[in-house]
Amino acid sequence: MNPLFQMLSGQNPVNAIVQRFQQFKQSFHGDPKQQVEQMLASGRITQAQYNNAVQQAQQLMNLINRK
Repeated sequence: MNPLFQMLSGQNPVNAIVQRFQQFKQSFHGDPKQQVEQMLASGRITQAQYNNAVQQAQQLMNLINRK
């Protein structure tokens, strides 16, 4: 079975993703934008990976704001 479907375990996919994000948000400490920019500056991620992360974050925010 697809790991994403296993993670969602029969829930509404949007609700499940939002719930998982809320769990992540509660456990995350610091400024995420600053941390990602530090990763870019240090070479831990490439510019393409950074751009992809920004795009995914924007898509997630659009999804959350529609709810």
